[in-house]
Amino acid sequence: MAETAPALRICPLCEATCGLTVTVEDERITAVRGDREDVFSRGFICPKGASFGELDEDPDRLTRPLVRGADGELRETGWDEAFAAVAAGLGGVLGRGDPQAVALFLGNPNVHTMAGSLYPPVLMSVLRTRNVFTASTLDQMPKHVSSGLLYGDAFAIPVPDVDRTDHLLVIGANPLDSNGSLATAPDFPGKLKRLRRRGGRLTVVDPRRTRTAKLADRHLAVRPGSDALLLMAMVQVLFAEGLVETGELGAHLSGVEEVGRLAEGFTPEAVADACDVPAAEIRALAREIAGAGRAAVYGRVGSSTVEFGTLTNWLVDVLSALTGNLDRPGGAMFPLSATARAPRPPAPGKGFALGRWRSRVSGHPEAKSELPTAALAEEISTPGEGQVRALVTLAGNPVLSAPDGAALDEALSGLEFMVSVDPYLNETTRHAHVVLPPPRPSRSAHFDFAFNGFAVHNQVRYTRPVVERAEGEPSESEILARLVLCASGTPEADPGSVDEMVIGGALAKAVAEPHSPVHGRDPSELAKALTGRDGAERRLDMMLRLGPYGEGFGADPEGLTLEKVLAHPHGIDLGPLRPRVPEVLRTRSGTVELCPEPLVGEVARLRGALRARADGAGSGSSSGSGLVLVGRRHLRSNNSWMHNLPALRGGTNRCTLQIHPEDAARLGLTEGAQARVKGDGGEVEAPVEITEAVRTGVVSLPHGWGHDRPGTRTRVASAEPGVNVNQLLDGTLLDPLSGTAVLNGFPVQVAPVAPVTVA
Repeated sequence: MAETAPALRICPLCEATCGLTVTVEDERITAVRGDREDVFSRGFICPKGASFGELDEDPDRLTRPLVRGADGELRETGWDEAFAAVAAGLGGVLGRGDPQAVALFLGNPNVHTMAGSLYPPVLMSVLRTRNVFTASTLDQMPKHVSSGLLYGDAFAIPVPDVDRTDHLLVIGANPLDSNGSLATAPDFPGKLKRLRRRGGRLTVVDPRRTRTAKLADRHLAVRPGSDALLLMAMVQVLFAEGLVETGELGAHLSGVEEVGRLAEGFTPEAVADACDVPAAEIRALAREIAGAGRAAVYGRVGSSTVEFGTLTNWLVDVLSALTGNLDRPGGAMFPLSATARAPRPPAPGKGFALGRWRSRVSGHPEAKSELPTAALAEEISTPGEGQVRALVTLAGNPVLSAPDGAALDEALSGLEFMVSVDPYLNETTRHAHVVLPPPRPSRSAHFDFAFNGFAVHNQVRYTRPVVERAEGEPSESEILARLVLCASGTPEADPGSVDEMVIGGALAKAVAEPHSPVHGRDPSELAKALTGRDGAERRLDMMLRLGPYGEGFGADPEGLTLEKVLAHPHGIDLGPLRPRVPEVLRTRSGTVELCPEPLVGEVARLRGALRARADGAGSGSSSGSGLVLVGRRHLRSNNSWMHNLPALRGGTNRCTLQIHPEDAARLGLTEGAQARVKGDGGEVEAPVEITEAVRTGVVSLPHGWGHDRPGTRTRVASAEPGVNVNQLLDGTLLDPLSGTAVLNGFPVQVAPVAPVTVA
């Protein structure tokens, strides 16, 4: 038996990116604990991280490629045979000359792996298709769109400086269960407790009394979908009471007066009934945020996946700007990742454009070069020029995560070709003609390209595999590089050529950039200086050297390189967040454009919705039971992709319909009995959980369940499948600017399931 050995690994299972210390014995992970010396997480670990070894050893994980034979069955095969099938399948569709015939879907787990961040952009450029769909339009796209309109950059997303704030306002987020989202913050529970200990305040706006809400000084159980009205009323109070104070940021703001005019009429009294929050509470909260020494406003999934998602996310940042809390310590700040582009002198940019093209069938506008995932099924199933005939999915399960999964399920079965990179045969990948499984997490390197850009403290960490791959087992980087080559029509080329192409292009741009530390130098000579075991590490080394803390290929000998990061296995602390305006701005005006035209139109739509409600045309629910549905997060899962681990099942991680006791009594529902839930897209049956954790008028079903389709290989998940809440939606409810599906705050009918009687 091999001797046990400790090794370090960054957890890839949620956005907190905690450092782990794992014990490896006979190439298996036998123990996991938090890394107490990690510069970011300081030993914190959650149940997901503790299950890292079980995830790694899941017997249902695919270890060899699957290829569908002439009889329609998926069978294991070799890697060369699998990529030959990919080249033939994609080539057969692309060879007809229409790149729009191929669609690409990217799931959330892509940003949890190093390769998943590096190679999809290359694949998109090779495919040249506009049919790009991702989990962002099921989750976070409203934040990207609002940031693009405000700052000119869809990735310039401010995060709450939770370690220094005096008042944290949380809207539609439950970081004690999610561990943070678009705010990379290990030990969010500890951060909130420390906030309280230093005399700060926590306010939570959520229709559910979540674990986070239970910790709060004030919990506003708002009516689902009314967050935009609440925030607009707070903005109105700031202007009406002379509380607008933009501070040092004021010189970089435009549109302040226009926002004040837009807010007119949205008084706390005018919105109180729609929000079901007393006007006095709204007014008091606005005054507290304005009066706090340092305040941070943070909104997430619950405030994004609603009818006015982009407007709500815009208002989150507007509220910060008007109170002087945008881009200052203790407020909402812009992180600076070690692999981000090095800061350039402030200057006007190209701005951010929406709707540069539209989807073929329903005419949905693109946002950030993506189309709504809710439109994928119709793009596959509707005949005509540009019909999607082939699909590439990377670490995604849209059959469970997108609205009307039944329609997408049926559409996928009609594809001419489908290839999936995924470790599981799940509800989506069961339709694939080729499935390419990446190695187990223990056998993969890890660097958080995406999440370091949302970190509440600047730092850099990188971990190599803790277990070596088996002979002949490709890395995820090689798998994705070979997929790129298949899409480009050169499947026999060296996978390493993809990395060298990217490196060559990036260095050529860097030497042509006047403000770059390598301006005017020879790209080929710079490439020779790069280190790393493979192309992915060489790319990381290049990005670190050219990044804001980099050594610039000799320009700053004390700066970062891959070798320096490797020499600090617990990470390097790069310091707290610092003010970054105006360097982050890429708007045409060079200012934070507080009042962009698309959002002016959204305010008009919000005003119309409020007026309709006041006139009696909008009751908040069109259902006979008078209920609206919201989702919920579980600490022990991450969407649909961790339900197959026994250690993470049970407890609160169950697919139940939560309902308030008053509503349960009114509808004749009893604890544990089955309830039928019906929406515009279909109906499901789920066991009832009666709880005061949800407010009256609201029911809650978690997202990511419904593991009951044949042909999957997830035995634990299939044994207790739950139901797919998104089947209640028909896909027509979207936030118009971002194309994000309205997954929260939609009307449903709820009734007991009549017991079967035997005559």
